[in-house]
Amino acid sequence: YDEEEARTMGGVTAQVRHDWTKQEIAEIYNLPFYDLMYKASTVHRMYWNPAEVQQCTLLSIKTGGCTEDCSYCSQSTRHKTFVKPTPTMKVQEVLEAARRAKDAGSTRFCMGAAWRELGNKKNAFGHILDMVKGVNGMGLEVCCTLGMLNADQAKQLKEAGLTAYNHNLDTSPEHYPKVITTRTYEDRLQTIANVRDAGISVCCGGILGLGEEDNDRVGLLHVLATLPEHPESVPINALVSVEGTPLGDEDDIDNVDAFDMARMIATARIVMPRTMVRLSAGRLSFSDAEQFLMFQAGANSIFNGDKLLTTDNPEFDEDQALFQKLGFSGKPAHKGPLVAPAEADGEVIITKVQAKQQYA
Repeated sequence: YDEEEARTMGGVTAQVRHDWTKQEIAEIYNLPFYDLMYKASTVHRMYWNPAEVQQCTLLSIKTGGCTEDCSYCSQSTRHKTFVKPTPTMKVQEVLEAARRAKDAGSTRFCMGAAWRELGNKKNAFGHILDMVKGVNGMGLEVCCTLGMLNADQAKQLKEAGLTAYNHNLDTSPEHYPKVITTRTYEDRLQTIANVRDAGISVCCGGILGLGEEDNDRVGLLHVLATLPEHPESVPINALVSVEGTPLGDEDDIDNVDAFDMARMIATARIVMPRTMVRLSAGRLSFSDAEQFLMFQAGANSIFNGDKLLTTDNPEFDEDQALFQKLGFSGKPAHKGPLVAPAEADGEVIITKVQAKQQYA
C-alpha cells in the first residue's frame, strides 16, 4: 500500500492523504447527495469488499460516577439521569460476556469505563490488563475506552494484547468547548498520540446532534483526516438524548436523520479510504433500509449487542437477520480486510508512486 499513489474506478479517483484542507473536505461534504453517495460507494468498492462488515460488542465495565461534564453523557455525576454508579466488573464476569459476544458473531470486544482518566487507579488497571489478556486469549480483537492515558499506560495495554483504543474527539475544535469544559481538545489529541506511539490502533470519531453546524462536522473530519496516521476506525454516532443531561433537555437541537449520518459517513469514506467507518450509537433509531443507506455510504463496521454503554442498541439476533437480509458477512478477528472484488477483477486502476530520479 505504501507504493500506491491513487486508485481510480468508474470516473472516481481516491488516495490516502494527510494534507486535506478544510475547504476540500467541505466541498465533498456539500456535494449533491446523489453524487456524494456515488463517489463514496465507488471509493468503498475500490478499497474494501462491501460484503464484509466488522461486528463489535461494547461492554460497560464501570458505569456512572464520571466527574466530566460532557453535556450529552448520562454517566456524569453532574447530571441527574437514570444511570446509577456501579463498581468495576469482575474479570470473570467480563470474560464471560466476551465469550457470549464471540458466540454471537462478534470479532472485536470493547470495554468502556466511565472515568476521566486512568490516573493512579493501579488496582483497577491491573484488573483491566487481566481482562485484555483474557479476551485476547479467546482470539478476539480487544478494544478499550478508559479516558485519558499516559504513554506508560498505553505501553502496558499494548503488551497485554490490546488491539485498539477508542478516544473520540466528539466534534470540531471550535464547537467542543460548548459541549465539554473539563477536558481540552488537546488532552484528547495527546491521548490519541500516546496510543498511536505505543503501536495500538486508534479508534476515534464523533457524535452528530450536539448542536453543531455542518461546518463543525467538516471540522471534525478535517482533524481526523490530517492526523499523522488516519485512525484505524472512525465511529460515527447519532446522539441518543438522555433526560437529565443538558443536551437531553434541550428542545432547540434538531434530531439527526439518516441523511445526516449517510452524508457524514460518505465524506469520511472518501477522505479516509482505508479507514473502517463504524455505524455506532443511535443505530436503533434507524430502519433496516436507512442502515443500508449508511452501508452504501461506506460504513463497514457496527456495534452489536443490546447495550452501548448505557443506551439501547439492536440485539444480536436482529443484527444477524439484518446481515442475512443484506448479504453481509462478518470480518474475522486479527486478519486484514478481504481484497476488494473490484480490485481482484482488474476494475481498479492503481497508480504507483513514481521513484524520484537520483543525480550524482
